[in-house]
Amino acid sequence: MKILHAITLADLGGAQSVLINICNKAAEQGHQVYVVSEENGKMWNSLSSKIYKIRIEELQRNVSLKNDMKVLLRLRKLYKEIKPDIIHLHSSKMGALGRLAFPKNKIIYTVHGFDSIRLAYRKFLIIEKLLKKRAKNIVAVSEYDKTNLNNEGINDRVVTIYNGIQDIDNSKKVQSKIDFAELKKDFKIVMCIARLSPPKRFDLFCEIAEKMVNESIKFIWIGNKEDVQVRSKNIIMLGEIEDARNYFMFADLVILLSDYEGLPISIIEALAAGKPVIASNVGGISEILDEKNGFALPNKSDLFADKINFILKDEDTYNKYVANARKSYRDYFTIEQMYSKYLLLYRDVN
Repeated sequence: MKILHAITLADLGGAQSVLINICNKAAEQGHQVYVVSEENGKMWNSLSSKIYKIRIEELQRNVSLKNDMKVLLRLRKLYKEIKPDIIHLHSSKMGALGRLAFPKNKIIYTVHGFDSIRLAYRKFLIIEKLLKKRAKNIVAVSEYDKTNLNNEGINDRVVTIYNGIQDIDNSKKVQSKIDFAELKKDFKIVMCIARLSPPKRFDLFCEIAEKMVNESIKFIWIGNKEDVQVRSKNIIMLGEIEDARNYFMFADLVILLSDYEGLPISIIEALAAGKPVIASNVGGISEILDEKNGFALPNKSDLFADKINFILKDEDTYNKYVANARKSYRDYFTIEQMYSKYLLLYRDVN
């Protein structure tokens, strides 16, 4: 098959991770794969050399009538040149432009977290409603998102496909910024990998750490672009790190705090690394964490502190959570499981 993927931004994130995994798997199996996105971004480095990479200079996240019209015309031209069998759209901006540019009967559109539109940018919800029939299938990444799409009247040919990732090798040598082996002699490590933005609740992360400042625990945040001054002596900020998921091998437990999510890749990566997870009960997180591999909780610092202590204080309890974390990854969130479900949709288009 000739498959064209299109996404707005080429920075690494959850949607880009899904795209990379699907595209590399398809290219590996001999399909002809094209990827369209903005000009620069780390995503390009993670795509197989077998994939055709098409960069559009005018493509950007912000709305610009002039640039968006140029992108729309470029997409229509690309369709005539490539003649793809499948068009797979990712992200709301490209989801809109792509559904206007391409034939609807060839489009698969993945909504990577519907709350980003439903809650955070609701003014764009009208676009999703107007274009809801301009796709062969709309893919929700969680049952939570599928339900909310349905509640907004977007319910025609909507299916759920959970995100999947490549397995994590905990034996891989990683050049860390700090000496984790030395640190772990005296402390348990609670780790969060997330960008530093308001929805990711760094304020709550600090509040949890302050509540546990007298415990033998270090709280480590990876993903801050700029230096951050913190009050608690048990917080360590490591900044941006390429392939940050490899740092999960150093964690004892992973937390993710957020005001809204789809189906977070970082949680799945933590489970693949065999790490219990405690996260905000938003989006599809409760579909990943089942109280055997971790907990989905309201955004209250005392609840997080209690569950962190519960998992880390007893070795037998901790080991059970580790085993269940790995099992849940293998059972539900591998690349192979995700890719096989998308492939069924692709074949239905053909």
